[in-house]
Amino acid sequence: MDEINIQDFAKVDLRIAKVKQALEVPDADKLVQLILDVGELGEKKVFAGIKKAYKIEELNDKLVVLVNNLAPREMSFGISEGMILAAGPGGEDIFMISPDTGAKPGMRVK
Repeated sequence: MDEINIQDFAKVDLRIAKVKQALEVPDADKLVQLILDVGELGEKKVFAGIKKAYKIEELNDKLVVLVNNLAPREMSFGISEGMILAAGPGGEDIFMISPDTGAKPGMRVK
């Protein structure tokens, strides 16, 4: 990986978001659509490759970390307006990054 400086990192707008609704994506093996509450910043729709690791009903009301200023990406299923942070190699081994208790939707992560 290329090294970045603090100015590069400062360009990434990480925010706490709450999953308002998780939806199945028909014909997608890996993707789930998440409707995210980003507090005063409104809502974002994000497609995440977490289908094999999480049940849809487990995701509602979960707090996640969102890359809020990622350019929207046109996908065959719709437009993804950000990205959630997760770790792991993929498949069933995906682990979403969750904030600690007390974090609220819209808070900036620094």
